[in-house]
Amino acid sequence: MEVVILADNKVVDLRPQGLKAEWGFSALIKAKENILFDTGQTGVAFENMLILKEDKPAKVILSHGHYDHTGGLIQFLKAFNLIIYAHPDAFLPRFYKGDYIGIPFKREQISAYSKIIEHREPVEVAKNIWALGEIPRKHKPALLSNSYIVRNGEKEFDEIMDDQSVAIKTENGIALILGCCHAGLRNTVEYAEEVVGDEVKYIVGGTHLIALKRNELLDTISWLDKKVELIAPCHCTGLENEFLIKSKLGDKCKIVGVGSVVKFFNKSKN
Repeated sequence: MEVVILADNKVVDLRPQGLKAEWGFSALIKAKENILFDTGQTGVAFENMLILKEDKPAKVILSHGHYDHTGGLIQFLKAFNLIIYAHPDAFLPRFYKGDYIGIPFKREQISAYSKIIEHREPVEVAKNIWALGEIPRKHKPALLSNSYIVRNGEKEFDEIMDDQSVAIKTENGIALILGCCHAGLRNTVEYAEEVVGDEVKYIVGGTHLIALKRNELLDTISWLDKKVELIAPCHCTGLENEFLIKSKLGDKCKIVGVGSVVKFFNKSKN
């Protein structure tokens, strides 16, 4: 079991040549049937997958309906016969400071290519791999001010309730794969542990720690140090925050980007 980063804000490896970065996130979860988690902002994730010579995915999980996680979707759907897992709100129009930031395709366009499974509850999309669905928020979430969603023709503040992550049960605990983690890192970790019945030991992806104040960030890093064996933060974590986490956690923190591979060992040996 391993996770390959297909889209991120940076490329960190010299080879293979031609890999591209963009503001966005996409990862390929390599299992018996590969699972795509998010699709980046444009076609970059698809192009990077071809350069990396990865096998095709069978399913795609959307972390939420922002353009930088869904913009590459149609390119994948045209190439592969995929089943899509997403929260119902992922397909609603959404705006930030007046700009459209939602999924750049209508639901009807997407459903013409693929079967869509909408869910709010956790779904085991493959053996020992869960799309967590809507995450309860006991702690502070990471939302966007001046943002709204349009539901039934009415504007409402966007709580980004569609934000979900992927939990993988491994031999040594849960590997948690994050898109943007708008639901909040602590909320997501606690819910993953509740759903899977184990402890989170690995975290990969966008943590949205960029939204935290300095004291909140240091407190979170201290909590992570006691909690995890490995964290590979990227995308909306923020570069300065990634380097700070690395300076505090040392070998527990892996700096990743497009082309990076993070390996785990799954109980099913997939």
